[in-house]
Amino acid sequence: MEKLTLQQVEEIVHRLRMDQSERGIARDLGCARETVRRYSRLAHDQGFIESGAPAPSGSELEAASAPLFLPRRSNISTVEPYRSVVREMLGRKVEGTAIHRALRRSHGYGGSYGSVLRFIRQLEPRVPEAVVRMETPPGRQAQVDFGSVGKMWDPAHKLMRTAWCFVMTLCCSRHMFVRFVFDQRIPTWLDCHRLAFEAFVGVVEEVVVDNLKAAVIAASLSDPLLSEPYARFARHYGFLVHPCRPRTPEHKGKVESSVHYVKRNFVASEQFIDIDDANRKASLWVSEEAGLRVHGTTHERPMQVFLEVERGVLRPLPRTPYDLEEVVRATLHRDCHVQVLGAFYSAPWERIGKVLDVFVHHQIVTIFDGTLLLTTHERATRKGQRITRIEHYPPEKALYLTRTRSWCQGQASRIGPRAPTGPTPSSCTK
Repeated sequence: MEKLTLQQVEEIVHRLRMDQSERGIARDLGCARETVRRYSRLAHDQGFIESGAPAPSGSELEAASAPLFLPRRSNISTVEPYRSVVREMLGRKVEGTAIHRALRRSHGYGGSYGSVLRFIRQLEPRVPEAVVRMETPPGRQAQVDFGSVGKMWDPAHKLMRTAWCFVMTLCCSRHMFVRFVFDQRIPTWLDCHRLAFEAFVGVVEEVVVDNLKAAVIAASLSDPLLSEPYARFARHYGFLVHPCRPRTPEHKGKVESSVHYVKRNFVASEQFIDIDDANRKASLWVSEEAGLRVHGTTHERPMQVFLEVERGVLRPLPRTPYDLEEVVRATLHRDCHVQVLGAFYSAPWERIGKVLDVFVHHQIVTIFDGTLLLTTHERATRKGQRITRIEHYPPEKALYLTRTRSWCQGQASRIGPRAPTGPTPSSCTK
């Protein structure tokens, strides 16, 4: 039986006192006839509709109605006999699975874990957490995220591959940029940012990101550790990075909603020849459909707000784009070199055996151990080329390499006739 509000119960009793039929009451109030019948029986039993009896007060009706909603025997939880045991374990912060296990092992309980979980929720109902909706000034913030969109045809490799959609959403206007890619590696992550800023013709003051490894090495509200390429990219374009706290996707709810919107309203309704076709159609969809819809939260058209309010306050693009071309993880071998894209670059010998991060730019190569810059080289011009710094070898090896044949001959000339003829390598290194 449906549970009515106190005002509805008062109305039913009033109509019964006015001699309206149960069928008529059910029709007028939109209640089930069985519900009206049970309240009618209750009113007769309590004497509420006897001739000359005063109309019952709200507290009287509330007290009289309570027995109607006592749990039926069939609805009493199988965990009820163990209420005190469950309460005691909850007081010790024991988790639900452990409580279920303890009841089965020590008390002979034969019910399911689901029954225990429902009983715990009755004892400790969850209180919804209040949130504060943040309204963002124009040009202040963008939120970015990836979302899986299934498989797409890769024209470069001639096969179907798992694809992702990168979405950057401007928090004020809700205008967005969408790009489909085949990976979430650092070069792809940075390139998507570059394309988004170029599409917006400007840069926001700050970007809120998920704890993607391409962006954030360690997430902390007070001291987030960004990956070095992303930190450099942010400095180049002049924006701040704000990583989300772990397991709090609501902190970037605007882009979370945008990712779902892209997947439900664009990807689900379109067919693509390949990923390039998907990106062409996505660009048109953003400007001609998503940008012109009335947004459910702001009740404004994202493209219109962007053009009229937000675009003019974005920071200008840098004169040159960030030129990172590739990021490679490479092991430093015993010869004190890493192999990257067919060329060899030296790094300090103390890191032999470690996996280092190598950032390949258009003209230079930088090598990092985590966030520590180890060295910078000019980029090799051909495969097989070795780019070496002598100081990257151990001192005794570096000494051997610097004392070449010409060095030995020069030393002999300075010594004069007393210098031994035909110096041996061992004598040259003393």
